[in-house]
Parts: sequence; C-alpha cells; structure tokens
Amino acid sequence: MIARLTGEVVQLGATSAVLDVGGVGMLVHCGPNTTANLRLGQPATLATSLVVRDDSLTLYGFATTEERELFELLLTASGVGPKLAQASLAVLSPDDLRSAIATENLVALTAVPGIGRKGAQRIVIELKDKINSVGLADRPAAPAPSRPPAWRDQVSQGLQGLGWSARDADAACDNVEPLVAENPDLGVAEIMRAALKSLAKK
Repeated sequence: MIARLTGEVVQLGATSAVLDVGGVGMLVHCGPNTTANLRLGQPATLATSLVVRDDSLTLYGFATTEERELFELLLTASGVGPKLAQASLAVLSPDDLRSAIATENLVALTAVPGIGRKGAQRIVIELKDKINSVGLADRPAAPAPSRPPAWRDQVSQGLQGLGWSARDADAACDNVEPLVAENPDLGVAEIMRAALKSLAKK
C-alpha cells in the first residue's frame, strides 16, 4: 500500500494534484481543503490511501494521517464510496466527524451532500464502536492555510467537485464574500468550510 507521497507539486486542480516523485508523476485525488494548501512548484507531503477496483488503482491524498484513517474507516460502511468519504471530510473536520458519529448526530452527517437520513443512520450503526479509536494519537499539525487571489474559483470548483450545482456554489461564494472582505487573511480551507456551512443551512 502507498501510505505517503513526498514530491514537487507539478499540477494542481480543485480536487486533484500531480506530485513528481522521483521523476514519476503521481495523480492524487484530494479534497478541496487539502488542495487549498498545496502550491505549484513547491514540495508537499500527503498521507495517501490506494483504492483498488477491478478496473482502476486510484490514490487519494490527505493533509494528515488522521484524515486518511477516517477516510478508510468510512469506506467500510455500506454504501460509502471514495467520493462520499472525501465529501464527509470536506464538510466536517476530523473531530466534528468523529463526534457526529459517536453522538449519533444525524443532522451533522446529513449536511454532507449525498448522505441522507438513512445513510447517516447506517454510518452511525456500523462505525460508532470504531470511530473513537481512529486518529487520536500523534496528530501532525496541518499546514498554515493561505488565501490565493483566485479563492472564489477554487471554492466554487471544490464545491462542484463535491456534488453541489454551479448555482449553489456561486451562492455559497456570495454568502462568504463579506467574511473574506472582513478578514482578507482567511485561507481557502477556512473559506471553503464557511461556504459549506452556508449551504448546510439551506
């Protein structure tokens, strides 16, 4: 299993990145909170999970090993695929996700696009006894976020990559624009989280 990659970021999208690792370009699918902290031409280290299917080998990347462990645990729940697991970690922080499952907070879980009430109940039933053992030890510090000039495009593309419509993504960007104007130093990851919260209130 490929558990970690370190290399130069040679290509960067809203939900993916290519790292040059020893001359080999490795495509890694990442949540928008992770890609927001990557920079073209700069070295990066990602915790990774290799998802094997009959017709594909797909790498998913995360800022921390805790996020990767939660992603892999979510995949063990019935009806949860990689895209839904990534969306869960984009909408909820690791601590919030762990708390939502442990306390059976279905409202928090259904804020994730693609998770309905029945799906949230299934996740709670299947993972409640396992969730608190994941990622508690040796948490690495997340890199400090910074806001690139094109934050709106990154946030909009990231939201659409998680399943929201272009209209909803634009509306969410409009909702958080005053927040960005008030605090220009906000990172894209923080702006993304605020945008997701605004959509969850709809």
